[in-house]
Amino acid sequence: SLSGGNQQKVVIGKMLTTNPKVILLDEPSRGIDVGAKAEVFRLLSERAAQGLAVIFSTSEVNECLSIAHRIVVMRRGRISAEFGANATKEQIMAASGEAVVA
Repeated sequence: SLSGGNQQKVVIGKMLTTNPKVILLDEPSRGIDVGAKAEVFRLLSERAAQGLAVIFSTSEVNECLSIAHRIVVMRRGRISAEFGANATKEQIMAASGEAVVA
């Protein structure tokens, strides 16, 4: 009976109670509202600052730019580029083969 965002936070919270060294998430913010998204990424950022390796896949370029320390772009099943935290949306989109729409 929980909202999508609260369900997501519960799942991530349960996972974090096991004290993992690495977590892998696929589209962790899909289907949740902006507030829940911010809370999810706050939790992940806090744990990453404590040494947890957080790996996530996303189709949201802005998520990558706002939180990631390292961005790996895949195209057609292969790594096409790797960027640091200073990457731009244009670089990421070019590496993915997509055009940036102004």
